[in-house]
Amino acid sequence: MRENSLDWKEYEAITKYIYETLGKEFGVTIEGYGITCKVEGRSGSFHQIDVLTKQSNGVHQFRTAIECKCLKNKVTKGTVMKLVSTIKDARIDKGVIVSKSGFASGAVNFAREYNIGLVELREAQENDFQEHSKEIHIGDLNLNSKVRITRPQILNIDIGNNQSIEIRDEWDYYNYIITLKNQTKIPLLKYVNEFRNEVNLQNKKGKIINKHYEIPNANLFNKKSLTTIEINEIIFTGQLIEIDASQSLSFKLVDQVWLIMKSIFEERVFTFSESGLIVERKSK
Repeated sequence: MRENSLDWKEYEAITKYIYETLGKEFGVTIEGYGITCKVEGRSGSFHQIDVLTKQSNGVHQFRTAIECKCLKNKVTKGTVMKLVSTIKDARIDKGVIVSKSGFASGAVNFAREYNIGLVELREAQENDFQEHSKEIHIGDLNLNSKVRITRPQILNIDIGNNQSIEIRDEWDYYNYIITLKNQTKIPLLKYVNEFRNEVNLQNKKGKIINKHYEIPNANLFNKKSLTTIEINEIIFTGQLIEIDASQSLSFKLVDQVWLIMKSIFEERVFTFSESGLIVERKSK
C-alpha cells in the first residue's frame, strides 16, 4: 500500500472516478471536473466546481456539485455555507462535500439542515481493518473501447479590420465580453455556443461553415489584457470534425485496500483497491 501522499489534483480525479463508477447504474454522468469546470450563476459570477455530475429521470435533469477537500483539518461550517451559496446561485440541485479529514460538528449540523451530503474519503489506516478486510479479491482487468465522436471545431473568429480573436484553450473564451450599442453586455461564449450548435445541426463533416453576426457600434473587452476594441461584426469559421476516442486500458489489480469512503448521512461504507475496484461493506 502506498504512503499517505494524495495531493488535491489526485484527490479530485479519484473522487470523479468513484462517482462516475458508482453512478453508472443510475444514469449518473460527469458533466465536468477540475479547474476548468465553471458554472455561471444567476448573479453573473462563475463558480468553479471540483466535480459536477448530472442525472436524468427521463423528464428532468438533476445536477450535483461535489466539493473536494484534501486537507489536514476537518471541514468547518464555513465550507458548507459557501457550497450552499454556490449551488443556489448556479441553480444546481444538490451539493456534496468529500473530505479527507472528516467534518467538524458545526459543519455536520449545518449540512444536515441544508441537505448537503457529507462524505469522508481517506486512505486506509491499520485500525480500519478491525472492521474491514485488508484484501479485495481481484484479478487482471483489460478495457478496450472503440469510439469515434464528432465535434464542432472553430477555425477562426474574425472581428473585422483584418483582426481576429486568438483562442488557445477553452478558457480563453471566458476572457471576452461584448458590450452592445445599448450597453447590454454579452459573453463571447454565447456567440461561440450558438455557432457550435449551427455546425452540429448542419452535420456535414469537413465542410467549412461560416456564420456572420452584425453587431454595429459594439465594444469587445478582454478581461485578461484589459483592452477594448471597437467592432461591428463577428464572423466565425469552423467545421465538424471526427475524433478517434478509442481507449485501451490495462489494470494490474492489487489486493490491498487503499481507500475507505464513508457517507455520513447515508451510513454507507465503501473500500477501494489502488487499481480502482470498489466494494461496498455491508453494515452488521
